[in-house]
Amino acid sequence: MNAPDSTPIDPFSLFRLDGRVALVTGASAGLGARMARVLHHVGATVAVTARRRDRLDELAAELPGLVVVDGDMASEADRERIVATVIETCGRVDVLVNNAGIAEVVAVEDESLETFRRVLEINTTAVWHMAKLCAVSMVANGGGSVVNVASMLGHVGGTPVKQANYCASKGAVVNMTRELALQWARKGVRVNALCPGWFPSEMTAPMQDERSQDFIRQNSPIPRMGEPQELDGALLLLASDAGGFMTGQSVIVDGGWTAR
Repeated sequence: MNAPDSTPIDPFSLFRLDGRVALVTGASAGLGARMARVLHHVGATVAVTARRRDRLDELAAELPGLVVVDGDMASEADRERIVATVIETCGRVDVLVNNAGIAEVVAVEDESLETFRRVLEINTTAVWHMAKLCAVSMVANGGGSVVNVASMLGHVGGTPVKQANYCASKGAVVNMTRELALQWARKGVRVNALCPGWFPSEMTAPMQDERSQDFIRQNSPIPRMGEPQELDGALLLLASDAGGFMTGQSVIVDGGWTAR
């Protein structure tokens, strides 16, 4: 007979991040600001970064102890400065939420090489670079969690919303997440991807009109956009000890869009 499991049952405590430092990129609005609030609510010391310092300062006025470091994810120097500043200020990084991203809706035949490169620089190269920079701190401190915010469009095409740049960048993030997870698993660093579907944000603002909403209702098994709080649980699962045995995975929160 197997011995009874003596592990204490306190599932809610697994989602706490007390004593840990979390860095959220792209936190000046929308999903990124929401993620910063959620991580702060479960006890983390939260650092936020984005280009719009005024938006970050507004968030800091709401969340006591928030660490604000403005910067541009398109800049290699800014990325290095942001991570160095957070480590200098907070002593470490335990959780990285790689949320910053952009998209350009344009048919391929009308898309410039400059546009394609810029989207990949922010959505893919910066994600890799931030993960690399933060992983050094995580390994030195015994482990950590990287949450790469990808997209359901890293798994399927987007047309009739034409954005090859975005689909390519997020597909790269999904598979890069697997590889980083394999390289760092034995060093205590977990790497997973959070893949939202259609959620209200600055990026999806053009999808708020009735025609676009009807398109979503007609094509999504759950016939609506997601609501911001419907990403909270998946974020905390990946960021906290609740997901301690998960790495290299994509958690898709899309109302069933990719199940079709």
